[in-house]
Amino acid sequence: MFASTQPEIPQPKWLHQLDKFVKAHQQKLAALSWALWQQNGDSKGTIGIDLQPKPHFVYCPKEAIEKFNDNVDNKLQEILGLIENHKPEVEVLMIGIGKEQIKLVYFEPETPPPTCYQQVNQDMDGLMDVLEELLAEEISVK
Repeated sequence: MFASTQPEIPQPKWLHQLDKFVKAHQQKLAALSWALWQQNGDSKGTIGIDLQPKPHFVYCPKEAIEKFNDNVDNKLQEILGLIENHKPEVEVLMIGIGKEQIKLVYFEPETPPPTCYQQVNQDMDGLMDVLEELLAEEISVK
């Protein structure tokens, strides 16, 4: 009765892997998010997890996201709204960037990001290095 007229498009493996990674490493991601926010605010844009050529953290300037949104017929409008209303003291917002696709990483950790950063007890660069190593081990984009 409710048949889909669109064929099922197989999702890239990295999307599922990124979901699992975020779930397993929420506290560290929240800590990193807070540390980067403390250092830069939103002056450099939204934190991105670029998976190619090997996973690393980048900044996605708002202007670039807006231009990309224009290029994809405003399909990122909701993401732009979340970016505009992001509350870094209570939620984590990042953009996963894979081959020809992006994924929103958005969650509210049980412990607020500032507290996560205190609990992790690691400097921002060390935390970023650890997370990038874990990303490289747990996510493959081909």
